[in-house]
Amino acid sequence: MSNNQNIFYKKKILIYGLGKSGLSASKFLKKNNQVTTYDDKIKSGIKKITKNIFDYIIISPGIDINKCTLSKFLKNNSKKIYTDLDIFFTHYKKNNKITITGTNGKSTTAKLLYEVLKDQKVDVRLVGNIGNPVLLEKKITNKTVFVIEASSYQLEYSKLFKSNISLILNIAPDHLERHKTINKYVGAKFKLLKNQSRKNLAILNTKNFYINRELKSKIFLSRIIKVKNSIDNIFLKKIDNQYFNTDGNKENLNFVLEIAKILKLKKNVLIKTLKKFKGLKYRQEIIFQSKKLTIINDSKATTFSSSVSLLKSLNNVYWIVGGQAKKGDKLILSKKYCKNFKAYIFGVNTNFFISKIKKLMKCESFLDLKSLIKKLFLDIKTDKKIDHKTIVFSPSAASFDNFKNFEKRGEYFNQLIKKNINE
Repeated sequence: MSNNQNIFYKKKILIYGLGKSGLSASKFLKKNNQVTTYDDKIKSGIKKITKNIFDYIIISPGIDINKCTLSKFLKNNSKKIYTDLDIFFTHYKKNNKITITGTNGKSTTAKLLYEVLKDQKVDVRLVGNIGNPVLLEKKITNKTVFVIEASSYQLEYSKLFKSNISLILNIAPDHLERHKTINKYVGAKFKLLKNQSRKNLAILNTKNFYINRELKSKIFLSRIIKVKNSIDNIFLKKIDNQYFNTDGNKENLNFVLEIAKILKLKKNVLIKTLKKFKGLKYRQEIIFQSKKLTIINDSKATTFSSSVSLLKSLNNVYWIVGGQAKKGDKLILSKKYCKNFKAYIFGVNTNFFISKIKKLMKCESFLDLKSLIKKLFLDIKTDKKIDHKTIVFSPSAASFDNFKNFEKRGEYFNQLIKKNINE
């Protein structure tokens, strides 16, 4: 793209937020623009910034306009606010972009699609909320395909970004502490469709309540493809991968299969990729398996909806749940799926989780995860009635009451399990 076609050229630009995306935007823009950077942690030079007149403000996903230091300044300049996705789009308009959003399964689906395309010898890059920030990729040609995981935070402030193929996997109440209402959260996700033209495709789970409601209430130009809810059992047997046994991972797989049809990918190569796919760490990850016990680390599960699809596919479950509860979260799980289930609850909001779970199964609360695991292993040893037991660490909550992030929580869980297994 020539420089005179790019709005982010020879401009005065403020980068607000110096996380990964903010730093990558600064590095990308500073060659041809006058760039100023600011982060709430710095808390200096505020007067200088607010008195300045910027052409554009590039805001990082983690910045909440309503709660940040320069809230008033940002609101007064809201028309100038863009994101790294917008910069990316203006520079790589000709490249094919497949963008994935949704409440649950974004990272797994993005990684799966990336592996599928890579094995088909496509020059594919995995970027966005997973992999590299979009502006850090090098050696890009017109044939480069981008698989982008986009969160509601990234989409919320974007104005220009457009995707050739957009996927909305599912929507359930989440991040309401930021978006305030479910309608605003849904609106952020549907920006992917709002910016599309008739030439673009949108692959959606139209069985999802919030997705179906949005489609009925608004008009979108993109061609809508409704993803199937089931997968042919013969095809699943060909894959022979237990990772795709849960409803959630079958749903993720269905989206990838739709893209495989659209792009006319080689079926024999596709099956080979699906056979070897192992998923991502701390996302329904089997960390131990024997004849009598399976242990699954699903630390990434931060809402009830992200745990339910896994729970529904299992029997004889010892469910470890708890942490910082999400605003407006609801547990939609029938008692018929909870036979021989027991919940072990920990974290700052134990009363909240007890109130949601006690009608479905027996539950017990603990001061911390360490004492919980100790008691759980004692219960497993004494319970002789069940031949095969499954421990599921799927917290259905944010990790910030005790951990920096879900990765640290998952890592700590693995350490506790290793210690108890060895003992």
